Amino acid sequence: MTIPTLEWLSDVKVFAVNRVPAHSDHHYYQTAEEAKNGVPMSMRHVLNGDWKFNYSINPAHRPQHFYQKDFDCSMWGDITVPGHIQLQGYGQPQYVNTMYPWDGLADIRPPEIPVNHNPVGSYVKTFTTPANMQDKPVYISFQGVESAFYVWLNGEFVGYSEDSFTPADFDLTPFLNEGENKLAVEVYQRSTGSWLEDQDFWRFSGIFRDVYLYTVPEVHVFDANIRGELDETYKKGTLVADLKFLAGQPAPSKVTAELYDAKGSLVASQDGKMGEGTASIFFAVDLPQLWSAENPYLYQLFIHVYNEKGSLVEVIPQKIGFRRFEMINKIMHLNGERIVFKGVNRHEFNCYTGRVVSREDMLWDIKTLKQNNINAVRTSHYPNQSYWYQLCDEYGVYVIDEMNLETHGSWQKMGQVEPSWNIPGNKPEWEDIVMDRAVSMYERDKNHPSILIWSCGNESYGGEVILNVSRYFKNVDPGRLVHYEGVFWTPDYRETSDMESRMYAKPADIEKYLDENPDKPYISCEYMHAMGNSLGGMHKYTELEQKYPMYQGGFIWDYIDQSLIKKDRYGKEFLAYGGDFGDRPTDYGFCTNGIVYANRELSPKMQEVKFLYQNIKLVPDFESVKIINENLFTDTADYVLEYRLLHEGKEIYCDQLEVNVGPQSEAEVQFKFPADITAASGEYGIQTAFKLKESTTWGYAGHEVAFGQYVFAVEAEEQPTVDGELSVVHGDVNIGVHGRDFSVIFSKQVGSLVSLKYAGREMIAQPPAPLFWRATTDNDRGFAQGFESGVWFAASLARKCVGINVEEESNQVSIGFTYKFSISLEVEVKVIYTVLGDGRVHVKSAYHGAQSLPQLPIFALSFKTSADYDQLEWYAMGPEENYSDRSRGARLGIFKNEVTENLSGYVMPQESGNRTGVRRLNVMDKKGQGIKISSINEPLECNVSPYTAFELENAQHVYELPPVHYSVITVAGKQMGIGGDDSWGAPVHDEYLIPADQDMEFEFMIERI
Repeated sequence: MTIPTLEWLSDVKVFAVNRVPAHSDHHYYQTAEEAKNGVPMSMRHVLNGDWKFNYSINPAHRPQHFYQKDFDCSMWGDITVPGHIQLQGYGQPQYVNTMYPWDGLADIRPPEIPVNHNPVGSYVKTFTTPANMQDKPVYISFQGVESAFYVWLNGEFVGYSEDSFTPADFDLTPFLNEGENKLAVEVYQRSTGSWLEDQDFWRFSGIFRDVYLYTVPEVHVFDANIRGELDETYKKGTLVADLKFLAGQPAPSKVTAELYDAKGSLVASQDGKMGEGTASIFFAVDLPQLWSAENPYLYQLFIHVYNEKGSLVEVIPQKIGFRRFEMINKIMHLNGERIVFKGVNRHEFNCYTGRVVSREDMLWDIKTLKQNNINAVRTSHYPNQSYWYQLCDEYGVYVIDEMNLETHGSWQKMGQVEPSWNIPGNKPEWEDIVMDRAVSMYERDKNHPSILIWSCGNESYGGEVILNVSRYFKNVDPGRLVHYEGVFWTPDYRETSDMESRMYAKPADIEKYLDENPDKPYISCEYMHAMGNSLGGMHKYTELEQKYPMYQGGFIWDYIDQSLIKKDRYGKEFLAYGGDFGDRPTDYGFCTNGIVYANRELSPKMQEVKFLYQNIKLVPDFESVKIINENLFTDTADYVLEYRLLHEGKEIYCDQLEVNVGPQSEAEVQFKFPADITAASGEYGIQTAFKLKESTTWGYAGHEVAFGQYVFAVEAEEQPTVDGELSVVHGDVNIGVHGRDFSVIFSKQVGSLVSLKYAGREMIAQPPAPLFWRATTDNDRGFAQGFESGVWFAASLARKCVGINVEEESNQVSIGFTYKFSISLEVEVKVIYTVLGDGRVHVKSAYHGAQSLPQLPIFALSFKTSADYDQLEWYAMGPEENYSDRSRGARLGIFKNEVTENLSGYVMPQESGNRTGVRRLNVMDKKGQGIKISSINEPLECNVSPYTAFELENAQHVYELPPVHYSVITVAGKQMGIGGDDSWGAPVHDEYLIPADQDMEFEFMIERI
């Protein structure tokens, strides 16, 4: 009899005791009717729900004998399974990135574990064996437990397992009682496996995926390896199914199989070839429909198993996708065509439940990917729930399936490579535990056509152990390729990866690699670090897709913010990040990198992703639109082409056409605008879009999949001089300019415009002032913007008005203010306000630069008006916020929102809400009264926020921001880009910076509404 011991937790050789060998995740039923209807498996009994629970801060405090039958747990509290211990009132969640969570708390090296910092969860569940499982073998499956656990049933030891993210099954049959059974599970947060699970995520523990009992028929397919293969012509398919039967059972009398197409028509049927404990099925299918993300065509296979008496005892339904993934001339191809991954890295995450994600969460995610042109996912950095792969099969998403391995903190310390104690490296004692994780992932997931690539883990340096994992994948599955980024650091082990895969390489570095006749294609397994307000310059990467055939796309880091719901001291919920739970050590807000917020709302960054990931490019001009269909396999028959003509942002014509452009083809379509439709002067925009004709599983009819626009102007006649009488009052301190129903006051003491009243309504709550600082973004912080350009923070707060100039004419009055700044005597800003007879105010701001100063974050004028003016209408690029280096996905139009909506949902307050290409902006109250800000010569950049840049700068959480009293209007000639190559040092690309030595100016008009 095996006697469990705590020494297993730190024994690298012990990671699975009495665990059932890994096997496929196929479903099975007792009857054909059940299998066809896809009902929940009748041979499965879920144990999710309330369990009795005890929490101990370390092993010494645990109730050591709680598993015994007579140990009374009735007074314990309850915990929900699946669920994390730390999100149910016990202990605390902890977020760390690269360092191990015990860094600074325990001085240990692998495979030691921190004895005093190892919380223990003791779980108890009582159950009665379901009627349909009595007198049959009964197993239990734990789909995910972090990070190591022991299992007892009725006081008897059952087994032990590590690896948080793949199933652990145990045979309960010898331990079952008639009537009530006591299941006891002891979960340890730290184990040897914890050294292999140093992913960039929250550190939790507990039973966080489903737990269920299951039984099997008298003859059972224990493992099924089912593949839809293609020959080199891509026209002849082969279905191969290799079946292994559960040992110790009677042999089946026969196995039959039927293959149906997506419409339910029988394609082929066949009896299987029987072996010793095995069976095999082979179908030849001519001209099969092929599976791809563009057209995820799935056949339905039914396997029927008969006992020795000839009775049907088991039916296995399995979706089949015929596809061929291979390397041809150093380029990855799917079904004979060069593939480009337009991908994201995806953590399993929910802001309330952590890595416990529901089917509804996963459905929302898969539809969101499809709706935004994302065709690929890397399961960073562990195998996901089985249901996720089913969705990827059915909806059409390419998958890099990544095994549960990351040892980042063992070789990289504060960004420096120092592998003196790296694991697993070349240490043979670590090979079994690492290989177990690879085997568990492969065996469970092998039947999913969506998986194109196996990944040997993430950020674990390199060496013989990981190389052997790669060799294992290639040996058992030659129909897929193998990925591992770590060979960049260990070039002696380049054999490990079939592709060059790097993280956060700059576009120039990627081009350098591709220009040197490399031996492997390139993918960016992580790029565009989407932390906070980011994703600037993404186009520099996607432009490589057409320039270099060996550049085959990348995976944005990452899909969803890992921020958790917490309550502040007043009981109000907010999204929290590392450190907010008292967790130390921590990496604070580095967990908020998503293009989707943690509450599953789209971030403004998604606008750019959707556009740059389009498979169909639309390039309109005045007369026509060029359609470039970059789909590999599908034409445009499912879409309708819509084209609209807008004048000054307002639609004046719209039409639709059906245009069928074949895959990898181009076409040009002429517009059919009425004659003289552009006779009026002003700005016109032609917007073209492909939209779904009919609703699909992932998108509604009318959903836009591709967009392109063209803007042109028809010259206007010169406007006549504005008439209107003005009176000027020169006071000792103030200069007043007054006209019919308006009044403007300039203060010589303040050195600015201090009052602008239209019909008695005051529009200036705080005077306009030059602004050179924006609230620091996460990328700014990573680049040390505060250190590099902090002088501009001071300049924005400390200026001196050194000159006031007044010029009076019959129908206009100009008051100019000249400002100097202590950061340099050469820097000068002149702001000239020209009041016209009709009450409009022309504003011109001119900057004179200086050498030897750092880049400017922004050159703008900013002022406050009352928060009553909270209704906005933009004629600008939109609808979402955009910046000079993140505006490709924006379109020119008229958009409406409210001021509070411009505070984007970034977890740490920072610059947000900007719009480029602003022609005009209306700032109004709910009655529609207020002011209009219009560009003069060049479009502006504008932002209207409930907070100043400095209020945002000083807040670490949204709840720290003050109550809203103002609408803060910022009119910019230019704001620097936001960057996004990475968030720990990458600068904004040069063309999106604002050099301090250049002279700049911008103009705009303010008028009443």
